[in-house]
Amino acid sequence: MATPLEVFLVTPEHELWSGQATMVVARGTEGEVGILAGHTPMLIQLGISPVFIQTEGERIAAAVDGGFLHVVSSGMDTRVDILAEHAELSTEIDIERARRLKEDAERRIAADHDAEAEADLAKALMRLDLGG
Repeated sequence: MATPLEVFLVTPEHELWSGQATMVVARGTEGEVGILAGHTPMLIQLGISPVFIQTEGERIAAAVDGGFLHVVSSGMDTRVDILAEHAELSTEIDIERARRLKEDAERRIAADHDAEAEADLAKALMRLDLGG
């Protein structure tokens, strides 16, 4: 049995998930990172990407729209805080809403190709991938 991590996935509005996990995988702005017990302390900026939390019995996926991931360790005691600007568990994603957001972002990109529309498209595509 792997040594557990304490994991907290939170947004400014609420705590989405907390508990013990065996591994966390996230994508920062500099690349992907996997975290196990005893990981070196770190702070990374998250991109628009999924976060995966592996527990003894399941793999939890969440769509994260940026934020930070913070790791603190003392020996094999490790805590991972995922502080997301906005996040949804894959089981709570509204697929129809994600499709509408995707279509709206694609229209805005075709019209004037703004950076906000690109980010909105990335958020919608991630949700469609995780929720579908």
